Amino acid sequence: MKYLLFGTGEYYKRYRKWFAQNEIAAILDNAEDRQGTTIDGIAVCSPQEGVRLAFDAVVILSFYVREMKEQLLALGVSEERIYHFFDLHRLLGGVRQQRPIRYYGDAARVAADMPSGRGRALLLSHDLTLGGPAIALLNAAVCLRDAGYQVLFVSMLEGPLAELLAAHGIPTAVDENLQIQTMAESRWNTGYDLILCNTLAFFVFLSERNTEAPVIWWLHDSRFFYDGVDAGVMERIPRKNLYIASVGPVPEQAIREFLPDIRVEKLLYGVADFSDSADGADASNRAGISGSADISDVAEKIGGDSDDQITFVTAGFIEWRKGQDILIEAILQLPADILRSCRFLLVGQQTSAMAARLQDKAKETEQIQFVGTVDRSGMHRILSAADVLVCPSREDPMPTVAAEAMMHAVPCLVSDAVGTAACLSDGTDGLIFASGNVQQLKERIIWCAANRGRLKEMGKQARGIFERYFSMDVFRDHILRLAERAAGE
Repeated sequence: MKYLLFGTGEYYKRYRKWFAQNEIAAILDNAEDRQGTTIDGIAVCSPQEGVRLAFDAVVILSFYVREMKEQLLALGVSEERIYHFFDLHRLLGGVRQQRPIRYYGDAARVAADMPSGRGRALLLSHDLTLGGPAIALLNAAVCLRDAGYQVLFVSMLEGPLAELLAAHGIPTAVDENLQIQTMAESRWNTGYDLILCNTLAFFVFLSERNTEAPVIWWLHDSRFFYDGVDAGVMERIPRKNLYIASVGPVPEQAIREFLPDIRVEKLLYGVADFSDSADGADASNRAGISGSADISDVAEKIGGDSDDQITFVTAGFIEWRKGQDILIEAILQLPADILRSCRFLLVGQQTSAMAARLQDKAKETEQIQFVGTVDRSGMHRILSAADVLVCPSREDPMPTVAAEAMMHAVPCLVSDAVGTAACLSDGTDGLIFASGNVQQLKERIIWCAANRGRLKEMGKQARGIFERYFSMDVFRDHILRLAERAAGE
């Protein structure tokens, strides 16, 4: 078999391992600056050039699968030769040698002979990044462990969350085979009283499973991430002992397009309370999060009574889905006097083509600053000094940063396509605008600039939303009740 791999970004890094060097005819990318280069010793070319090579299948290594598939079809590639990384079990399953499992701490012993207790709980994560879903699963592991469950945390990929898991004493393993195996094929098939699978990434894994063990499938994903899903595989997932939970209305609506008759539990994540700046920094460091030296200058310039500018912060990977382009358009349309009274910080990965375009556009004003990525400690420092957190996303299930902002008594300005909007009352504990509506977003920003005194009271109300929906006490109660019902039925 000869393969074309379409994409050179994060998902290329995640799935490249499953293809031998001599199996890859070329890597395809639409970015002109990458074409004509090599990655891992393999030529990168445009899709137009690549499809003229001899190949058996194209594998899309991106979540922008709809656009990329349409591009390939327009270039004459037949649909049966186009695969997504969600299809790797069908494409490669059974023909790839299993990769060794890596164990950390006491995980090998726990996996081989988990001691008796309240129950044996296996938590499966799609990665070990410091993203919202993985951190939410870590918090679930701590809650279950503290309640007496014998916990094992297993991830598809390595990542910095491993340090936090170690700091919390959670046995951890990394099994890359989870990317292409079903549960029936996996070694993580039996011997557990409860299994918690995190995110849509496990739909193929669950399509063939041991139905004796109760499974909680915790979904954090918006409709965007379902474009690569095989509906037939989704429909084959056995329903016996399956409990589907969602972090809000956005993931629930997405899964119901594929499984309209299922029952979906609401399970919002919990956020550790670091609202006191000194205690928060200490708690972060105890948990294994180092300080962020590169954020010191930014954090010291914002906040405080002497700061005459209102600071708006938005955080997240700079991409179409997150809607930072909508925010930039709204900012550039502000009246000059309002613009001068504001400061806008864009925090997050800024290596995308969209980020480059927005940075060029933002040169029109000095009020916009691209901060880049920061660690959790740095993010808390920024939020504690901010006036407003903006989530302009076109779709966003339940962004953790919004809950963290409300924890710091910072009001959120969100689009109605953000799951957090369902928790807010517009004008009371937050502000909501219609997704994609630049004019409405501009008006909300102007209101904030004209009502800075009212933002403090709105922030206090936002803190109440955090305590009601996102505190660890509330989360602990919800996850334990669901776990007990699943393991007890």
